[in-house]
Amino acid sequence: MGSVDYMDYTEWFYQRLTALRMEKGVSARDMSLSLGQSESYINKIENRRTMPSMAGFFYICEYFNITPQEFFDSELRAPQKGKELQRELGKLTPQQAEHILQVVKDLTQK
Repeated sequence: MGSVDYMDYTEWFYQRLTALRMEKGVSARDMSLSLGQSESYINKIENRRTMPSMAGFFYICEYFNITPQEFFDSELRAPQKGKELQRELGKLTPQQAEHILQVVKDLTQK
């Protein structure tokens, strides 16, 4: 596996932010305003004109209801949906949970 340079990480960051925002189904403007920023804040980040501060990044994670680790975990394609699914699974009986687990395993087998 080759080394990954700074530009690869920054490009990935921009793409991840956009994907998470789209998963949430919110516009860049609405997300910016929800974060207490100017209406163009997220647009400027997604268009590679700026990067958020560390505090700004933490607010972005909080907005998505994910941890910074989940933000950077490329294996989690839909972390927001995963958390929602986990909450709902906690309400199931053990038998129901086992059934859902088998369905998920069937879906994820390649």
